[in-house]
Amino acid sequence: MNGFPWLTCLTLVPLLGGLVLMGWGRAGTAPVRAAALGIWGVTAALVLGLGASVDLRSGTLQAVERYVWVPTLGVEYYVGVDGLGWVLLLLTVVVSGLALFASAGIHERTHLYHGLILCLVSTLFGAFTALNFVHWFLFWELSLIPAFFLVRLWGGPHRQAASMQFFLFTLAGSVVMLLGFLVVLLGTGQLNFPDLARMAGEGSLWPAVWDRWAGWGGTAAGLALAVMVAVLVGLAVKVPMMPLHTWLPATYTEAATPVTMLLTGAMSKMGVYGLVRVFLPIFQEPLREAWPWLVGLAVWTIVASACAALAQRDLKRMLAYSSVNHLGYCLLAVFALGSARSGETAAVHQGAALNGVILQMFNHGLTAATLFWCVGLLETGSGGRRGLDEFGGLRAVAPVFCGLMGISAFASLGLPGLNGFVGEFLIFRGVFSLVPWGAVLAVPGLLVTAVFLLRMMQRVFHGPVQPACREWREPVGWERWALALPVAGMLLLGLWPQLLLQFTQPCVMQLLGFLRV
Repeated sequence: MNGFPWLTCLTLVPLLGGLVLMGWGRAGTAPVRAAALGIWGVTAALVLGLGASVDLRSGTLQAVERYVWVPTLGVEYYVGVDGLGWVLLLLTVVVSGLALFASAGIHERTHLYHGLILCLVSTLFGAFTALNFVHWFLFWELSLIPAFFLVRLWGGPHRQAASMQFFLFTLAGSVVMLLGFLVVLLGTGQLNFPDLARMAGEGSLWPAVWDRWAGWGGTAAGLALAVMVAVLVGLAVKVPMMPLHTWLPATYTEAATPVTMLLTGAMSKMGVYGLVRVFLPIFQEPLREAWPWLVGLAVWTIVASACAALAQRDLKRMLAYSSVNHLGYCLLAVFALGSARSGETAAVHQGAALNGVILQMFNHGLTAATLFWCVGLLETGSGGRRGLDEFGGLRAVAPVFCGLMGISAFASLGLPGLNGFVGEFLIFRGVFSLVPWGAVLAVPGLLVTAVFLLRMMQRVFHGPVQPACREWREPVGWERWALALPVAGMLLLGLWPQLLLQFTQPCVMQLLGFLRV
């Protein structure tokens, strides 16, 4: 390591700050909130300072810190960041800031609540920067602890069942993923993601694994496929991919609104990040055998979740299924890259799809967190209501709020000129050239998404003013400006996507360089 330990500080600051807040039991709500926002401000400064101090346009890992941890097992403290990692660090800062601002309604055990929020942010930073499997898996699992307690202690009436389902589903997927990586470790003695990707690109990874496990029967291709499925299960639960999604609607619905914002805006991106950083470069050979089936699962995830959202009457549950739908496009693009096309033209389409995945992660995190916050404001202002048919005429009572929420909804359905359009356009441009039938079958998901979001706006904003809306008041002061900031970001990224693409494109070319054809 050379220079300032940016990534270590970025992980430790919210962790230590969160632990201090959890022990600050006698403090009032206002000092705790001020301290939490101050700690968040330090982490935001670190992320921005990191982006300014390293060359993210180089496409290589920056701010690398590497120390031997458990040499006999190949475990290292190995962290680094490139365009992909930094964009997700930035997303985590943005979403966590919005969640803290949205937490003004939390008045019970505020020291514990804000401390857990900061600890969750720390685990996300660790997962987005770790480059050794054990190091990464440690943060992957630790993120469950604060998330579990945040759902269980501050959630809705069915929070206990939802939090337990969330914990057990994710833990079970992690155990399966761990078994898959143990097979790789015992075959190669290697756990660093860049080294495993290099071995896979050279074609030496799976022969080495097969040499270790050949006596157990089967074939080399079958073993590689089994390990790939094991790792995919762990990642797919977190995204989630159907049919491993059943924990998500209940968890997002029962969790307090700021917690749901963090779960959908940042934590769900851990699964997609794992697909791009780990799954795609390391498991490229078995992916070439299984990609048609996986593309089919991605299409199922996109279309079925959109139809499920259309059937919902609870606004939070509708947006929960919408999150599954939007991240399904990321699954589609990643799996389509396994179709093994060669040539310069194919590389252009692969790059478009992968850039679209990274932009979709950021854009979905921003829009989904904002929409959940808007629903939380609706619920608070109407005495706990959030049914689709319980509102009406809100535009006449709160035109500014309806305008901000409307822009967020249009961004979510992919209206050109807003941020949601860019990522989905790049994904479909790439996937249509690589796997045309996958893109065509996924299009109904776009149409159904437009239907349920437009219906939501029509039922909530228009028509006669319903009783739940008559006493509703516009957000004022800091709350209005805090809600307007992410909306401004949607407009900015919709008109100037190069703001992020300048960092993602070099990283994408580096990742595609690992893929063997």
